[in-house]
Amino acid sequence: MMGRRSGEIGIFVPGFMMTDGKDIFNRTERLVGPAAMQRLQRSRVVVFGVGGVGSWCAEALVRSGIGHLTIVDADCVCASNVNRQLMATTRTIGAVKVDALRERLLEIDPDADVEAVRDIYTEENRDRFDLASYDYIVDAIDSLHNKASLILRASEAPGMLLSSMGAALKMDPTRVRVAEFWEVRGCPLGAALRKKFRKEGTFPAKRIPCVFSDEVLPNRGADREEEKGGLFAKAVINGTAAPVTGIFGLTLAGLITEDICRKAWEEEKNRETPAK
Repeated sequence: MMGRRSGEIGIFVPGFMMTDGKDIFNRTERLVGPAAMQRLQRSRVVVFGVGGVGSWCAEALVRSGIGHLTIVDADCVCASNVNRQLMATTRTIGAVKVDALRERLLEIDPDADVEAVRDIYTEENRDRFDLASYDYIVDAIDSLHNKASLILRASEAPGMLLSSMGAALKMDPTRVRVAEFWEVRGCPLGAALRKKFRKEGTFPAKRIPCVFSDEVLPNRGADREEEKGGLFAKAVINGTAAPVTGIFGLTLAGLITEDICRKAWEEEKNRETPAK
């Protein structure tokens, strides 16, 4: 239930929402300024994969004022998602991930244009996605083949591509880093992607900022049989921790919002600088 706080005594009063649609971004606009805020609201972002990384990225983008967001994932929420995926709770088990996440995002900003696409990016269906229509493309896919395909195609689009490397088997938040794709070190997924590109003689068309960690811990627990079934069952199930997967996603969102704001600030500076 929505509510408000009394201005005099600070008591929560149920049944009343105190916002005009602008108040929710007051602190963001105070930090970045109105021009950057407007640019955030005009920007178009697509997030492929809304698991332990992508779901946190999507929420941070909407909370930062991104006006147009497309979220792509074909899976449904299962019990093993609850430990790290934003929209996964005991109440959403069985729900379509993108639908559950979209519902939450619209509770944050009802005016946001959030498109939920229940699909999975593959080489075979890549033409379903108009990557050129987005300002920012986030790769949070964990399938090697599909991830490689998206990276190659998205790197040819005019928008900025950002990629998450492997976020499993990690617990140390201080080891999460950002580097260009070819400079990522200590990440098995990054190494596998580079090996695949070299073997096939196909390479990304531009530089790609990646979030990664060089920490690789062993699995200390046994697989549970119930996790091995389903349409999108994985050959190997690795352990994960929400603090690390969340940092991956929040960092991706931070890179996007900072880039948007810096471009807006540069435009303001250029307008204020008199021509010689």
